[in-house]
Amino acid sequence: MSLLSRLRCITVDVTGTLIAYKGELGDYYCMAAKSVGLPCPDYKRVHEGFKLAYTEMTNKYPCFGYAAKMPNIEWWKTCVRDSFVRAGYEYDEETFEKIFNRIYASFGSSAPYMVFPDSQPFLRWAHEKGLKVGIISNAEYRYQDVILPALGLNQGSEWDFGVFSGLEGVEKPDRRIYEIALERAGYIAPEETLHIGDSMRKDYVPARSLGMNALLLDRFSTPEAEEWRQSGAIVLSDLAAVQELLCSENSTIAC
Repeated sequence: MSLLSRLRCITVDVTGTLIAYKGELGDYYCMAAKSVGLPCPDYKRVHEGFKLAYTEMTNKYPCFGYAAKMPNIEWWKTCVRDSFVRAGYEYDEETFEKIFNRIYASFGSSAPYMVFPDSQPFLRWAHEKGLKVGIISNAEYRYQDVILPALGLNQGSEWDFGVFSGLEGVEKPDRRIYEIALERAGYIAPEETLHIGDSMRKDYVPARSLGMNALLLDRFSTPEAEEWRQSGAIVLSDLAAVQELLCSENSTIAC
């Protein structure tokens, strides 16, 4: 029996799987600084500062402050302020508020993101095959409510349910987030579900540990991809290749 004929649900990761960031982080920090008449911060220093600040925030207040009941905007404000400080930039409160509001608004819109050309067609194809489609992402609520719809990936037409760490209080690679997805799909059995992501640690391993089918995408020629294959994972270049694989396993299904 082919994999496609056994599936009732497909779950997908978001960033790196369905969408990607456009440009550099520094582009958006630069535009925000310029909007208040200040010069662009150094791109490299801001990028390094953000990585350190983001790591500290996710360790101290995981899932975007879910357990601490920290408002999403306050979580990001703390992270962005620390990013600037670590990069060597300190602004007065009024100036920082203006810069932060510009950055927060930008990353709550479609502007910094691009949808891979095969994402919407694949999700709609899965729907046409009668499969439930779910999103599993370490992301905050704006992905569900604003960003994905603004990018044309809508609940109902492209996906049926979402499990977002900022709304659930649990994040990948914790297998509980996958259990929530199976529950939300209607208690579909793990072996009747395929998860698609771009991280061995966060996507493939926890999904397989539950008994789900899983495969990985390598859209950017990741150096670790060969190790993934040697570990036994199916690694494909894009969602079009996933669709082709699922179709090729069952020639009786019109794809």
